[in-house]
Amino acid sequence: MPPVLPFVSPGHLSTPAVKRRRLGIALALGGGAARGWAHIGVLKALRDNGVEISMIAGTSIGALVGGCYLAGRLPELEEFARSLTRRGLIRFLDLRFGAAGLLGGMRLNRRLVEHLANVRIEELPKPFICVATEAHSGHEVWLGSGSLIVAMRASYALPGVFEPVQCGDRQLFDGALVNPVPVSVCRACEQPLVVAVNLHYDLFGRAAVVRMHAVDASVGSAAKPAAIVTGELDPLLLQAVRRREKIGITRSMADAFNIVQDRISRSRLAGDPPDLSLQPKVRGIGLAEFHRANEAIALGYEETIRRLPEIERVAEGFDES
Repeated sequence: MPPVLPFVSPGHLSTPAVKRRRLGIALALGGGAARGWAHIGVLKALRDNGVEISMIAGTSIGALVGGCYLAGRLPELEEFARSLTRRGLIRFLDLRFGAAGLLGGMRLNRRLVEHLANVRIEELPKPFICVATEAHSGHEVWLGSGSLIVAMRASYALPGVFEPVQCGDRQLFDGALVNPVPVSVCRACEQPLVVAVNLHYDLFGRAAVVRMHAVDASVGSAAKPAAIVTGELDPLLLQAVRRREKIGITRSMADAFNIVQDRISRSRLAGDPPDLSLQPKVRGIGLAEFHRANEAIALGYEETIRRLPEIERVAEGFDES
C-alpha cells in the first residue's frame, strides 16, 4: 500500500483516553458521487436520535457532507442538494476543454465560499480529516488542518472530471482512488467505536472468477456463434447481447469506476473492518444523478434508523465511566 502522507495537525491524531461517552462514534463517510447525498440522511438520523459523533473522516462526497455537518452548514447543503434538477445541473458545469479535468469546479467552489469562507478544519468542534490522493505518486494524503474548502475540494476532485487541487507543492485528486471508506483514518486516531457508511457494497456482489470460452459474439462479426446466426439463441439472451453492445463511453467509465471503488473498498475493509457498517440501498442511483437527492437522503435516513439498535448494542461497552 502506498505510504500515507498525513497533513494532520498533531492535536487531531488521537483522542484523550479519559471519559468515554455512550454512543460517541467515529464516522467514516465513503465516496460514491451522487449516492453520497445519503450521508445527509445518515447524519440527520444520528442527530435526531441523540447519537454523539466523536470525529468524522470523509472521502470524496463523504468529505463534503461531513465537513459541512461539522461546520454547522448541513441544512444549507441539504437545501442545495434537494434543489438540484436534471436541467439545473447544467448551471454548475464550467466546461474546460484541454484542461486536466472536464469541469473546473469553480462554480461549486463559489457556492461553498458563500457559507464556508475562512473556516479552518482545526476550528471545527470535532476532529475532521479529508482523504485525498497525490496525483503524481498515488500517495494517500490526510488533510486534517488548514482550509476546509481546499480539503473538501481535493477529496472530491475526480480525475478527468475535476481539475486536481493544488495544496502546497502537491496536486491532489479524489481520495476514493486509494481509500473509498476511510475506516483506517479513524483507527489511526485511536477511536474506540467506528461506524462506516459504505455506498458500494451492493453494486456487484462478491468477486468471482468466471471461466469462459473465448468467442467473438459481436453482432455483424463473421465469427459470431452459429446460434446467433441461425436465430437459435434464446431471444432474451440475444436481446441482452445486443443491449451490451450499445454501452457508450459514459456508461463504460461509470461501470469501471464503480468496479474499482467496490473492489478497493472490500480489500481495505477486510483488513481494517469497522465496528459497524451502514449500507444504504443506493444501488439504483447513478454516479451523476445528483438530482435524486430526495431519494438518496431518505435511503440514508432509513438505513440508519433501522440499524440504530445495533449501534446502541455495540456502544454498550463504551459507556461513560
